Amino acid sequence: MPARAENADDEKGQRITGVDGKHMQIGELAARTELSLRTIRHYEETGLVVPSARSQGGFRLYTEADVARLMVIRRMKPLGFTLDQMRDLLEATDRLDAGTGLDTDEHGALLERVRTYQQAAAEQVEKLRVQLARAEDFAATLGARLDARA
Repeated sequence: MPARAENADDEKGQRITGVDGKHMQIGELAARTELSLRTIRHYEETGLVVPSARSQGGFRLYTEADVARLMVIRRMKPLGFTLDQMRDLLEATDRLDAGTGLDTDEHGALLERVRTYQQAAAEQVEKLRVQLARAEDFAATLGARLDARA
């Protein structure tokens, strides 16, 4: 379903397609998520995020739900999750969020999948805390050596 677009001129006088308050173009999405255009397009190619609509000019249009989806991906990446794991978690949360047609067993299995990712994330966070503490200790040791030599 295409978004209602409004036409305007940019600062160079070139015609651009504006979007309604519900949709944003990829540049705004990139700014909001702090991801590059290239990264967003890569995630689209791998099926992790799909534009919610297209403008009359063919521009990708995204919604707040797409922002939230990319933020999940952005948070998973530094924790070492693979694209397949990201896809699996997003599929599970999409099905839970839809909430329709799930029997009790399927709902429980989806919750368990999400719980498994939550536990894995918590373990990775703890590992990163240990690494950060070691790095801070190292930096402090070097600082103390420099202070002693100054």
